[in-house]
Amino acid sequence: MLKACLNGGVLRHQHPAVPITPAEVAADAVRCETVGATAVHVHPRDEDGRETLAAEAVDATVAALRRACPELPVGVTTGAWVAPDPDERVAAVESWTVLPDFASVNVHEEGAERVAAALHSRGIGVEAGLWTPAAVAAYRDWRVPCLRLLLECMEPEEEAALANAHAMLDALGGGQPVPVLLHAEGPAVWAVLEEAMRLGLHARVGLEDTRMMPDGTMAPDNRALVEAALTFQRTPRSAE
Repeated sequence: MLKACLNGGVLRHQHPAVPITPAEVAADAVRCETVGATAVHVHPRDEDGRETLAAEAVDATVAALRRACPELPVGVTTGAWVAPDPDERVAAVESWTVLPDFASVNVHEEGAERVAAALHSRGIGVEAGLWTPAAVAAYRDWRVPCLRLLLECMEPEEEAALANAHAMLDALGGGQPVPVLLHAEGPAVWAVLEEAMRLGLHARVGLEDTRMMPDGTMAPDNRALVEAALTFQRTPRSAE
């Protein structure tokens, strides 16, 4: 899997091509699917462009994606920065009427397993977001089945991000039955992407994670990032 993470919390002044509205998100997903993305992850926005878990925005965004690219798996966030109260996040999930294929839940956030259980009960695949080896240990106590594990390296420096990636993989141990997606945010994105591909893991790329191309220039849009990731896979930096 190469997942395109289309927008995250990125605002228009941070990048002019970030998709905000349902129509923009859907059109961007089509462009990314055309060049090789095999799934998308989006953060639905309200009328003011703010991230939200409200049914009106989630339903409209997922519905637009379904119409535009019906074969492309669609995921959304349940991040606590969007709705800090776990009860609010659970209620939001229960209010959705157009369901995504999967949703991410950060294990370290308060009430994470309750949110995951709400998703699972509605038939929405759970992506468990793991940021540290401690989060891996906490995940082992979960009783909710997961579709995928997201190993998310938030360290800005490549060396630290790669060290955290391997620490989390070591904590998971061999024979992991749940598929793993490895990615970073910021300057370490391309180094971690290369490592994910070297290890045969799923990966993701998009404006949520980076606005920079591998050569350090500004990415024009999500499509360019997806294309660069696929080229990167064929010609990894370690071979240059």
